[in-house]
Amino acid sequence: MADPVDGTTTPPPAPKPGAGPVAPAPPAAKPAAKSAKADSAAPPDKMRRRVIWGMIYGYLGINFLMFLRFFFPRALYEPNTVFNIGYPADFSLGIDQRFPMTNRVWVIREPDRIFVIFARCTHLGCTPEWKAGENKFKCPCHGSGYDSEGINFEGPAPRPMDRARIDRDPTGRLIVDTSRLYMDDPRAGVNQFDDPGAYLAV
Repeated sequence: MADPVDGTTTPPPAPKPGAGPVAPAPPAAKPAAKSAKADSAAPPDKMRRRVIWGMIYGYLGINFLMFLRFFFPRALYEPNTVFNIGYPADFSLGIDQRFPMTNRVWVIREPDRIFVIFARCTHLGCTPEWKAGENKFKCPCHGSGYDSEGINFEGPAPRPMDRARIDRDPTGRLIVDTSRLYMDDPRAGVNQFDDPGAYLAV
């Protein structure tokens, strides 16, 4: 086949007889665009959404509970400091143990008087116990001992146990007030056990 001469053009090849018209080839699909469409059609991650919403609801729920807690103040419900213990005839001679659990006092009846001991150790404020077999009050924490009138005689207690105010109302009932205490402190030179209200003559 001879080379084309300058200034002449080569005619296109003639189609072969019997061949139909040639259709143009379709353009090739772009792989990048196809992958982008595939990513946009992927389902969302539902577990991640649930975790995020759960954290939001938990945070809001905790704050709501703290808001409600504001309406319930932290108060200690203690027994009344002024209470009725009955009539003098209700008490026999000796230590009456009906009130240590409810009002933290012992009622002491002697032949000529009644007084009330506040059940609090003067060492560190523990609650002593009455030991009937030993005829004494004994602090279970540090070993302080008191006689039947609440006077300390052993252990680290520095002074006798305090006594609560006792009065008689118009009907003859005995009224105790533990907010008004009488003490005996030899180191300070104070003795209030003979003051009016520290005992009741019967």
